[in-house]
Amino acid sequence: MSKEQQPPTLPEEALVKPVRTVSKIWLVPIVALFIGVWMVYYQWSNQGQLITLQFKTANGLEAGKTKIKTRDVDIGLVRDIELSEDLSGVVVTVRMHKKVAPILHSDNQFWIVSPSVSLNGISGLGTILSGPYINMAPGIDKQMSEDFVALEAPPVTPAGTPGLHVTLNSESEFAYKKGDPVIYKGIKVGEFEDIHFNFKERIVYYNTFIEAPYHKLITSNTTFWDISGVQMELGASGVKVSTGSLETLLTNGVTFGIPEGMPVGEQINGRSFFDIHPSYASASEERFKLSAEYVILVKDTIRGLQVGAPVEYRGLIIGKVLAINSLDTTQEDLLEQGYDIPVVISIQPGRVQQPDNAIGLAFIRKQTSLWIEQGLRATLKTGNLLTGALFVDLQHYPDAPPLKSQRQMGYEVIPTITGEFSEITSKVTAILDNINEIKLKEISENANTMLSQISQSAQALQATASSVERLLNTVQEDKISSTLTNTLENISNLTQDYSADSETYKELNHTMQSLQGTLKELQPLLMQLNSKPNSLIFTNGNGPRLIPKAKANSKDGAIN
Repeated sequence: MSKEQQPPTLPEEALVKPVRTVSKIWLVPIVALFIGVWMVYYQWSNQGQLITLQFKTANGLEAGKTKIKTRDVDIGLVRDIELSEDLSGVVVTVRMHKKVAPILHSDNQFWIVSPSVSLNGISGLGTILSGPYINMAPGIDKQMSEDFVALEAPPVTPAGTPGLHVTLNSESEFAYKKGDPVIYKGIKVGEFEDIHFNFKERIVYYNTFIEAPYHKLITSNTTFWDISGVQMELGASGVKVSTGSLETLLTNGVTFGIPEGMPVGEQINGRSFFDIHPSYASASEERFKLSAEYVILVKDTIRGLQVGAPVEYRGLIIGKVLAINSLDTTQEDLLEQGYDIPVVISIQPGRVQQPDNAIGLAFIRKQTSLWIEQGLRATLKTGNLLTGALFVDLQHYPDAPPLKSQRQMGYEVIPTITGEFSEITSKVTAILDNINEIKLKEISENANTMLSQISQSAQALQATASSVERLLNTVQEDKISSTLTNTLENISNLTQDYSADSETYKELNHTMQSLQGTLKELQPLLMQLNSKPNSLIFTNGNGPRLIPKAKANSKDGAIN
């Protein structure tokens, strides 16, 4: 039988095995899980540091929306805003970018930027549409930090700005605020940053920043003075008006410089303290450190004399008034002698070409004592008629009686003489006294009597004059007519004598003709005299020439 015809065999029992492979559908969640883990890791590894900012208020801030910027670049985002534990402010949690971590210095400055208008200008206009944001000014401190106290307003000078910080103090009534300018020759070179009032000293301190490169102008001899608004000074020398820049007309401001006559000094490299003086004149006084103090006892009025008034010697300022009536005086017989007002003055060696040291001070004291014995006297004079300001004038008076140097209340006394105003007053008083001594009533009665007599005499004189006038008129009317008639007759006779047919006329005509003929005959002689004045004495050479002849000898015929 062939293989095709063989009967089929029965199949064997099937072997069943379990499937152990994972379905491909599970790849999708596995991949998604890995992506999620990677994204979480990436986000965690690339997220920045969390920092906290303390603000007074959270005005304009929103969690998840408000950004942190520096130089207009986003560097973080506000994550959370909550009140502080003592409810004195708010704590803002900010997530910073990872790249910003190296610049989170402890002296970084944060503040809210929003639209503001001030005298310094308009700022923050871009936040009108985008909303407020927090700005950061990087510091320079090497220490890092995560907690910061934000500023209530933008800093005047961001940390790290090249320049110099100085502290100014003032005991005067004028005051400054943040942002007020520091001017140097019309250029704004700095600003006031911070204000602090010391209650113990009762002095206001101003932390001020001078920008580079102008901070190199600050030296040990630099002085600051006020130039706020329009300054008007009324003193003994007159009225002085000074102003700063246009900005200082609206706000306050100071300027600085080195007073004339002082050396430049050494440059200041660290924080230093300077006083703010009311004016340049007051600042210039700082160069005179030493002064010799004296007292003058004034018998006249001191109305118009003020502390700081100049002390002059022949028109040259050599010092100033230090105090007026501030000394304890114990004058005897006050009711009998009167009260002499003590005025303390100073003479500064530096103003009289002397060194501003102990040697110059000793010279001034010795020379002044010698001059007092030789007639140096003090007097009050008017420096300005408009204001009535007085100053102390020192002059030599040779006629003054010699006085030895005296001391009173610890000061050497410079004798005084009566001032010019008192002299004028005394002269006017003397004139008024003389006028009062005149018996004006008797003079008035005598004058009235004399005037009545003069009036009567005038009336009598007027009557006499009228009588004389009438008499003269009568005489003139009688004689004038006869006199005039005789005069006219004489003129008529004289005219007839000189008429053309009269003998007088003929004789006068004949005389004139004879005179004319004589002049014609004399004309050649006059012409000869005019050309040769000596012709009447010497001949003119035209006559016969005489030749002298010798006498003949009778014997030999020779000529002798």
